[in-house]
Amino acid sequence: MRIHRLAAVAAAVVMVVAACGTTGSPKPSIDLPGSVGAGEGALDLVAWAGYVEEDWVKPFEDSTGCQVNATLGNTSDEMFTLMATGNYDGVSASGDASNRLITAGHAAAVNTAIIPNFANVFAGLKGKGHNTVDGVAYGVPHGRGANLLMWRTDVITTPPDSWGIVFDQNSAYSGKVTAYDAPIYIADAAVYLKATKPDLEITNPYELNDAQFTAAVDLLKTQRTIIGKYWSLYTDQMAAFTAGDSVVGTTWQIVATLLQSEDTPVEVTLPKEGTTGWSDTWMISSKAKHPNCMYKWMDYIISPEANAAATVYFGEAPVSQAGCDEAEKLSPGHCETFHATDEDYFSNVYYWATPQKDCGDDRGAVCKDFSEWVQAWTEIKG
Repeated sequence: MRIHRLAAVAAAVVMVVAACGTTGSPKPSIDLPGSVGAGEGALDLVAWAGYVEEDWVKPFEDSTGCQVNATLGNTSDEMFTLMATGNYDGVSASGDASNRLITAGHAAAVNTAIIPNFANVFAGLKGKGHNTVDGVAYGVPHGRGANLLMWRTDVITTPPDSWGIVFDQNSAYSGKVTAYDAPIYIADAAVYLKATKPDLEITNPYELNDAQFTAAVDLLKTQRTIIGKYWSLYTDQMAAFTAGDSVVGTTWQIVATLLQSEDTPVEVTLPKEGTTGWSDTWMISSKAKHPNCMYKWMDYIISPEANAAATVYFGEAPVSQAGCDEAEKLSPGHCETFHATDEDYFSNVYYWATPQKDCGDDRGAVCKDFSEWVQAWTEIKG
């Protein structure tokens, strides 16, 4: 396996996003493959760091003959730009990229009937708007997780239960609050406002009209005055919490687990207002040069042993009960920690989805699309 790290990536291409899909039968007009043929001998992927590692890639290469070449993308925008080149067979896309890839024609519809392990995937991960359009699937899930609130327990001794602690402009922790550095973080503000400002009538944090969007952006501009550091690489956040430069903010479970293993006093919670989260999708390129190898990979990565290895390594919930059973062998308690089988828990998680002009309801095309989120995020950070 050859992994190529990015030195630089072209500026992100911003696309207007199609409406989120619903479950149902695929449209007859979409041409789906009826079977998977022999592998072509190679597979070129764009992936998050930690998703394509030797421990589970080597067995795939040995069994299929598909030699994996992985390029790591540090952000969803980088992944979108790389997939737009047509040089890759597939991508592990988060929800703030997957709809853009579908709308731009860079991702192909997938016949899940010829992916045997898809049948075992939790029902709560099927037919979601970030990877399904008009009942047509555009990939298979890799794993899922929630964006959590983390704090240093030696500084904040009363466990917080609300995102209000990171949005209070009079915070006692001013300068030591941290937040995720991406336009999609606007949805986190919208989740908080949905619970605390019901007069805004927010129903979906990714479907915001002008008034709702303005309220979220204004909240984040206020928050900017107490932010000490934004983060996108989890290692940067770990360093900030270890040094005490950050004491409270948005995080991932894996960050807390790693910090706790290093004796940094932190705890996490899913706040009472709910939260955002991710369910990443392996998608096949519409220009894939090795489509059979990509189909083999999509089936393999959601097989119990491979999915357990990948999700335990990265720190997220496996996609099936069989995956959880294997994960327990690698890391006892893993699926309990990541709430893998707890659909009630994930009912409070709004999976990342790409904002679109069409609100997806009877309001029509009056919502803010992703390009406007990008512009607003630039203004928020100043």
